[in-house]
Amino acid sequence: MTYSMKDTLSETLAATVQEKRVIGKLLGREDGPTLVFFGGIHGNEPAGVKALQRVFEKMNQGGHQPAGNVYGLVGNLQALEQGKRFIASDLNRMWHSPPLDGAPAMDGAEAAEMQALHRYIGKVLDTHRPPFYFIDLHTTSSRTLPFITINDALINRKFAQCFPVPVILGIEEYLNGPLLSYMNEKGYLGIGFESGQHEEEAAVTLAESFIWMALVRAGAFNRGDVPGYDEHFRQLRQAAEGYHRFYEITYRHFLEPGDSFSMFPGFQSFQKVSPGTQLATYNGKPIRLDREETLFMPLYQKQGEDGYFLIRSIPAFLLALSELLRRVKLEGLLPLLPGISRLPGNPGKLLVNLRWTPFLSKQFFHLLGYRHRYLEGKIAILNNRERTARKHEYQDCSWYRGIFRNFRKACP
Repeated sequence: MTYSMKDTLSETLAATVQEKRVIGKLLGREDGPTLVFFGGIHGNEPAGVKALQRVFEKMNQGGHQPAGNVYGLVGNLQALEQGKRFIASDLNRMWHSPPLDGAPAMDGAEAAEMQALHRYIGKVLDTHRPPFYFIDLHTTSSRTLPFITINDALINRKFAQCFPVPVILGIEEYLNGPLLSYMNEKGYLGIGFESGQHEEEAAVTLAESFIWMALVRAGAFNRGDVPGYDEHFRQLRQAAEGYHRFYEITYRHFLEPGDSFSMFPGFQSFQKVSPGTQLATYNGKPIRLDREETLFMPLYQKQGEDGYFLIRSIPAFLLALSELLRRVKLEGLLPLLPGISRLPGNPGKLLVNLRWTPFLSKQFFHLLGYRHRYLEGKIAILNNRERTARKHEYQDCSWYRGIFRNFRKACP
């Protein structure tokens, strides 16, 4: 086979771009876990990239050898260089199975970034053995406590509860195409960590603490191998201000292209907002709450389609009940009810005719692991992460063992 000068230049350029994408790579034993961290999926969120650079620098200087493999990857290189959330499309809203698994690639800057990341992830999966951990590092435009976001699968819940910060469930019902949802659909553990406001130095520090804790909790390092491990735990717990519980999203204020939205200054995530408080102006009209609510991720940047969310805490007994119901696989009986059937070719999804099931609440389906994603008329399609989760690949991990673990007692 012969190569032209153009081919050689293209390969050189691709190799240069890939070198920029890999923040760090540390290979250890093949019988250990493989952790893949992402920073800069949004280009205006550099804290995760900086934190990964610090961690890899310290691991290399200290001669740390993991009992497994650790990767740090930049998500959106072009947007990161320009300090923008994205160039043409939001890279964290594009991870749909058809475009990645056989359909023609999309156009635009982010399409190229997504395909490059997808290829790299595929190589990691082909090279190493399970268990795999995919961890996406983010920051927010408003001030916030550090928190974790997860799709609602037990492998995600159990790993997330070992960190002394709040955990947000159910975001997959409101966001279409996040990277971690794609990895969860493939059955792998995936969690997102939001370390603070974009510009805060504390966001970098907390992201670094979270990375070290994740490496220890996943079993890549022993606790004693990480200098200052207890301080990392303390920093996260102190920054979370005691908000160590599960929450679920109850509302999302979605913004269409061309909408005018302006959040009033001073609001932050986890803030209790009184009835009658004006939150924002939306297309020239004020937005006021009619009851006390807990605010989550108010938008203080030009790019983005989520004006704000509302959340509420989940009682511990409901978390325990849902785990029990999922372990006994009660959801397997749902297709016996009128108006409910499995989606042909995909046993992890249900078709629900809402005309036949008005007596079944959204919370009931949540208990069994189903989250509403699509709705056409009176027909809803519900996803179940438990059906696709590769639980057998994580069942021997220390954090996965046990049932009804007290969430308030995070593992130090």
